[in-house]
Amino acid sequence: MTSPDPADPMSKASPRVRGVDIMRDPLLNKGLAFTLHERQVLGIHGLMPPVLLDQDQQVFQVMQNFYRWDDNLDRYIYLMGLQDRNEKLFYRVVTENVELMMPVIYTPTVGLACQKFGMIFRKPRGLYITIHDLGHVQSIFCNWPIEDVKAIVVTDGERILGLGDLGAFGMGIPVGKLALYTALAGINPRKCLPVMLDVGTDNDAVRNDPLYIGLKQKRERGEKYDQLVDEFMQAVVQRYGESCLVQFEDFGNHNAFRFLQKYRNSYCTFNDDIQGTASVAVAGILASLQLTGKNLEDNLFVFQGAGEASIGIAKLLLMAMSQGERGLSQDQALAKIWMVDSRGLIVKNRPAGGVTGEKILFAKDHAPIDKLSEIIKSLKPTAIIGAAAVPGAFTEEILKDMATFHSRPIIFALSNPTSKAECTAEQAYTCTKGQAVFASGSPFRPVTYEGKTFNPGQGNNAYIFPGVALAVIAVDIRRIPEDIFLEAAKCLASLVTKGDLAEGRVYPSLSSIRSVSLRIAAHVAEFAYRLDLAYLQPEPRDKAAFIRARMYSTDYAAYLPDIFDWPGVQNTDNV
Repeated sequence: MTSPDPADPMSKASPRVRGVDIMRDPLLNKGLAFTLHERQVLGIHGLMPPVLLDQDQQVFQVMQNFYRWDDNLDRYIYLMGLQDRNEKLFYRVVTENVELMMPVIYTPTVGLACQKFGMIFRKPRGLYITIHDLGHVQSIFCNWPIEDVKAIVVTDGERILGLGDLGAFGMGIPVGKLALYTALAGINPRKCLPVMLDVGTDNDAVRNDPLYIGLKQKRERGEKYDQLVDEFMQAVVQRYGESCLVQFEDFGNHNAFRFLQKYRNSYCTFNDDIQGTASVAVAGILASLQLTGKNLEDNLFVFQGAGEASIGIAKLLLMAMSQGERGLSQDQALAKIWMVDSRGLIVKNRPAGGVTGEKILFAKDHAPIDKLSEIIKSLKPTAIIGAAAVPGAFTEEILKDMATFHSRPIIFALSNPTSKAECTAEQAYTCTKGQAVFASGSPFRPVTYEGKTFNPGQGNNAYIFPGVALAVIAVDIRRIPEDIFLEAAKCLASLVTKGDLAEGRVYPSLSSIRSVSLRIAAHVAEFAYRLDLAYLQPEPRDKAAFIRARMYSTDYAAYLPDIFDWPGVQNTDNV
């Protein structure tokens, strides 16, 4: 056997990675784009057809397959298969077709994908840590082959979107979120790790599904559950250091708030359902002020729902209203925010159980009112925000009343997936005669009303969490205070153009989201250095240029040094 030629830089790959192992590794595989020389040196010559297809040709091939499917779940399965084979090509396709791909790889299709996860499951991605692994979590982390993980998205599957407890089927959410980390913010997928904390499920239908992939037991709660989460957080730091970001995703309300309070001051962590949702919603509200002509503090908000999303938005609104020259006091700001849950208006003198938990802050001295329509008539809010997954909650009567009370009512139907939306874009624009400032959590098609076409903005957390994560990783932010999410919201709102507003959007076009993420990351990095939150030294003068240079590239040539260690070629896939 001929020894590797030390003069040939490609031969350096031979002792490390070669042959069919390269083709099986989605981080290294280039499919039919491997050149003849690469195939020969790497020991894959003859293992694939002789044709050479560059990445542009491969993208064309992928899109032909994509359009072959009529059903978005089938498209999701196809794209996940591509991600399992060739990550560079997958992310090239997604980044070049963001508006087309987002509804497929994430909301609303990911909700259906989670419900069907047992059927579509092909290849495990990430770590599955069960309640039976208590005491051994660190050893499970050691089984993950990559040692420089920078971002983890973790769920226990208890509250998947608006679909409820899906248990281990919820793994589709961390996988999807981290795909957006890379596609929308250029974070290296090699440094991302999805994690499922499987403690069982209380959903009988899921647990009894013969295709269920998780523990077939009732959900573990109490001390053992808390010990598992504690051990998980400690294992993250032991394995990857205290700068590794942990994003909590789709935990039940009762756990989401307490874990955020418990860990936020001692770990690099945030909860996207609380803080990401809050940031993107507040950004939409700030942008909408340009259409309503009102100051933020002149609005009255009614929330349909009092869960983690609504509470998170409300608390960030309190912070926003307390700032600036016209900043309100806490009591003045609280008077502008009213909450409605399944039992009606949240008031202090509520009978039978009263008000508990995070809702107490927003309870009012007011007579109880059960029906949302009557609450709207009584309070006459300027804005209604839905985040409780109650489909159709914003009825025709409510929408018409909102337009009667105010010339430009703010109507945000933020629940996901589309089937859980409080109203559709068409209903919002039609019932208000085109007056509504509308945003939704799931995408809706443009609506034409009396000759004018409205392009509804999608208040997707993807506008926020990838950019925040990019900043956290790039400049080594180890604690994430609430101010960072308010700054991200302000930055996002500032990126909404007059053209966007003229079309009815209160968010930038999704097609520009990668540049939006970079702008948010640079803004958050500047803010972090002002507050001494960033540990990277020396401080980069041009934050945007510094971060851009470290963003993941979907170009095959950019990762050749990872395999071949070619001299003179700098690898910039650092983030």
